[in-house]
Amino acid sequence: MNHPEWIAILDYGSQVTQLIARRIREQKVYCEIIRFDTRAEELARRAPKGIILSGGPCSVPDSDSPKCDPALFDLGIPILGICYGMQLTAHALGGSVRPGVKREYGKATMRITKDSPLFKGLSPDLQVWMSHGDKVEAMPKGFEAVAESDNCPFAAMQDASRKIYGVQFHPEVVHTPQGKEMLWNFAFAICGCTGDWEMSRFIDDTVARVRETVGDNHVLLGLSGGVDSSVVAALLHKAIGDQLHCVYVDNGLMRYRETEEIEDLFGRAFGIDLHVARAGSTFLSKLAGVSDPEKKRKIIGGTFIEVFAEKARALSDKVKFLGQGTLYPDVIESVSPIGGPSATIKSHHNVGGLPDDLQFKLIEPLRELFKDEVRAVGRELGLPSYVVDRQPFPGPGLAVRIIGDITPERIEILQQADLRVREEIMKMPNHLDVWQYFAVLLPIQSVGVMGDNRTYENVVAVRAVESRDGMTADWYKLPYEVLDSISNRIINEVRGVNRVCYDISSKPPSTIEWE
Repeated sequence: MNHPEWIAILDYGSQVTQLIARRIREQKVYCEIIRFDTRAEELARRAPKGIILSGGPCSVPDSDSPKCDPALFDLGIPILGICYGMQLTAHALGGSVRPGVKREYGKATMRITKDSPLFKGLSPDLQVWMSHGDKVEAMPKGFEAVAESDNCPFAAMQDASRKIYGVQFHPEVVHTPQGKEMLWNFAFAICGCTGDWEMSRFIDDTVARVRETVGDNHVLLGLSGGVDSSVVAALLHKAIGDQLHCVYVDNGLMRYRETEEIEDLFGRAFGIDLHVARAGSTFLSKLAGVSDPEKKRKIIGGTFIEVFAEKARALSDKVKFLGQGTLYPDVIESVSPIGGPSATIKSHHNVGGLPDDLQFKLIEPLRELFKDEVRAVGRELGLPSYVVDRQPFPGPGLAVRIIGDITPERIEILQQADLRVREEIMKMPNHLDVWQYFAVLLPIQSVGVMGDNRTYENVVAVRAVESRDGMTADWYKLPYEVLDSISNRIINEVRGVNRVCYDISSKPPSTIEWE
């Protein structure tokens, strides 16, 4: 999609390049992460308001390190180089970059030594986050140093007349507390952005684009009930109405009343043409006696494809497009220096590999958005909180939360236990601070005393974690009274459980899920 106001981010392989995009979009300015070697003429054609050169793991003086098109600096478009991007700027414009005597990693104090629009309104001494071994030894002609640290005399530089800036630190990370203000200064004071990136505008533009693309044809969407597929369903339905057909596969491993909620919301409230494949018995028969987690996943994935494909064939005479919930982080993966340009994504990549006779054109209305932006679109479209704020849920469903054999009886026990975990935590005023929470049914039984009777029944583990992206996580310190309520309710209300444990392990070394 073309945006009249946007900032281009050239990716040189930094692990936090996505954070630059997040910080810019938080200012209501649209941005894109694009290839590091994008030609100047291409950027001139697309006319961004500014260009950011990201950090990266390479050394600029190395002959095989990723470089930019030197003509970028002659476009008259404001440029900000971050860490590697600053070094690349210096190298491309005639300065020199050398390995530092001392490497600089972690928090540092930076002193602003000269006025710069990049640091307007900020205090002269700032905490910043450094992560570099090389440093600029000599600045290019026309540049001046505007900040320093103890180990870096050129912590920031500028050629204000050409609106080219460089910072050796990372303003995009939380460890640079005023980094957000610096990026605001770049986007608004230097680039002249107005901040027009609104979700309502995104919806209007996307609806128009989908209508133009689809025309009189029909779209098939695999609806899981997760945030991404739910927002795609609502967005596509707004655009094309009854030309949308959704298939929901009930594998018998969903949370309590999840299928009924999907039917009520999308089939009845939204009026979407929803096809529910109730295939629980099929999945359970194939999972009988299987306890190995990898075998479970493969069986569930393969069976899902079979069930979905059967439904898809019944609609294939009028369906020409397959809707997908691809998000921007999925797209970014193909941009890094070690990858290639964005390749054509097969129409079935998110479904797991549909048969060759089901070839649909792909439509991905969310491919420009991060997860938080998807949630914002969902709210704008009127989706309820229990959908928009839904936690991550594994594709194999409760199968990965039942350790050992899967049976209808064990599924019911876990559904009921999980329901009580969710109900009690959702009573907390700050429950949205918990990244994920659920119950796990363990493959052991324990001795208990209930009334005057000795029991030998199941053990349930409760898992609650806090995280920002799911890559790392720490166990959430639930209040004791909440843990007490969860335990009492599960033991008293869920037949077959006499012991509840709380998982206090972090990721790593553990994982969020148990299997």
